[in-house]
Amino acid sequence: MARPKKTRAPSTTPQEFSTVDQWLTQQASQDLLKFITCGSVDDGKSTLIGRLLWESQQIFDDQLSTLQSDSRRHGTQGNDIDFALLVDGLAAEREQGITIDVAYRFFSTPRRKFIVADTPGHEQYTRNMVTGASTTDAAVLLIDARQGVLTQTRRHAYLASLVGIRHIILAINKIDLVAYDAQVFAATEAAFRAAAEPWGFDSITAIPLSALRGDNITSRSAQTPWYQGPTLIACLETIDASPRTEPKTVFPVQWVNRPDANFRGFSGTLASGQLVVGSEVRVTASGQTAKVKRIVTANGDLDCANAGDAITLVLDREVDASRGDVLSHADQPLETTDQFEATLVWMHDDPGLMGRVYEMKLANQWVGASLTTLKYRVDVNTQAHESCRKLELNDIAVANLALSKPLVFDTYAQSHTLGGFILVDKYTHTTVAAGMIRHNLRRAQNVHRQALTVARQDRERLNGHKGKVIWFTGLSGSGKSTVANALEKELHALGNRTYILDGDNIRQGLNKDLGFTDADRVENIRRVAEVAKLMMDAGLIVMTAFISPFRAEREMARELIGEDNFIEVFVDTPLEVCEQRDPKGLYKKARSGQLPNMTGISSPYETPLQPDLSINSAQMGMEEALKLLQGIMTEQN
Repeated sequence: MARPKKTRAPSTTPQEFSTVDQWLTQQASQDLLKFITCGSVDDGKSTLIGRLLWESQQIFDDQLSTLQSDSRRHGTQGNDIDFALLVDGLAAEREQGITIDVAYRFFSTPRRKFIVADTPGHEQYTRNMVTGASTTDAAVLLIDARQGVLTQTRRHAYLASLVGIRHIILAINKIDLVAYDAQVFAATEAAFRAAAEPWGFDSITAIPLSALRGDNITSRSAQTPWYQGPTLIACLETIDASPRTEPKTVFPVQWVNRPDANFRGFSGTLASGQLVVGSEVRVTASGQTAKVKRIVTANGDLDCANAGDAITLVLDREVDASRGDVLSHADQPLETTDQFEATLVWMHDDPGLMGRVYEMKLANQWVGASLTTLKYRVDVNTQAHESCRKLELNDIAVANLALSKPLVFDTYAQSHTLGGFILVDKYTHTTVAAGMIRHNLRRAQNVHRQALTVARQDRERLNGHKGKVIWFTGLSGSGKSTVANALEKELHALGNRTYILDGDNIRQGLNKDLGFTDADRVENIRRVAEVAKLMMDAGLIVMTAFISPFRAEREMARELIGEDNFIEVFVDTPLEVCEQRDPKGLYKKARSGQLPNMTGISSPYETPLQPDLSINSAQMGMEEALKLLQGIMTEQN
């Protein structure tokens, strides 16, 4: 296949200008459009981007040689060039003929520069699509003219609306395979517009094209005389790419810059608004105010900084601020919250469970966060709201979240910086969800901690000992309750005030509404941890005897109660011994299929990685176990 002539897609290389300076000036004057290609699998996204690079002459000779070689080895177009291979860079992608990761490419025309993200079409890689869409201005949504609007088409359009994409270019691809039928085009466009009506896009532009043959890419195709709209390139060149206006000034502090004793500045990127020398700013967390003395950049000081500028602010006086704090104009204070409603896109194979604690990152702020209520899951095909108890991979849901401490926020509709966040697994550090804040919960302002006259120290002084939580964990039949009961008898004989929270007893009252699914087990432990903390605050030595199978919830309990007040005891009795004992007949029922979700059989038990104490009740006598327990309690006191 011969290269296209320059008249088809004028190049913007330096050779077309008399001096390099003229070329650089022209490049600097162009604005930038960031867009994604998305849609269902095999709709031709990678081929379209490859065609755009080819037509705009963005392929070097060595790349062309490699492409021709790869087309013969991995291509799907016989002896012709397979444009998709320009983008599908991973070996797995080329072998399977699919896009897995998000691939970014740059190209330009005389009117505009472009960054395009090719996102996966397969449902299992929807999380990658969200990643690519979160920083773009428009979406080229491809539809196979033979297939029409599919579930994944609706999913990607809905996700595009959630992350704030305002413009959709509906690329009805492979029009050549339906004989350039105008009725097929019209029916597909109408079906999509009907589906997208609730999502409120600023514009939807439908274009019939063939990415493989080049129809309506850079010039009007003679095969579609019935189409009078723009070509794809013309649409991309003229679509509104002006940045979203966010009225408030938001400056997240990324780093406190203090190279020596004479300089202290706050470094970061101005997310929105404007700052000038002399502006009075407020640290949201502390409420302290100061005036901007200098705006420092790598290229010298500025009198004024605008959104997107990387700057260091030097203030006229010392204020208490550090990484994670957010600065604003003093007369435009920002809000804080510790509870809000948000839309979540679940992005991990492990399910999202109510009560489980995750790390949350919003701007430069990190806090612990848990799902308190799953209000509903959205059926992307029908937009119906469905009840759910947990979130699976690619689920889109509305939920309430509670935070370990207040953070600065805004709704996503008002500020992408302060309204968009991610949830991160505390142990694997993988991103499990992306979220968009819908609104604050009023209860966050209406509920306040009440100061009590009699404090925990006063109760401990009266009791003659410190409050503490001893958390026994292990399989059913391991001996948790037996050891806890023996310890309480010994402590009680010494005059200590104690109480045992036993799993079976708690489930007969406080937690009688909970079953044994993973979600219910998480909520079970969350409630027990809260009760144990209250009883410890009363000055009691609290022993909890629960299987508590998940590390995340045991760590949540440790953090809630406090490292110095928490002793994790792993009753490390082997499964075969527990099953031989089987004091409640549970293992027998589980083996016969009568008891689903039995820990150790059909439900996992995650052994503690670094317990404070391990006890194997099959090998260790009670006297030795009690001696070890009293020893570790003495050490912590």
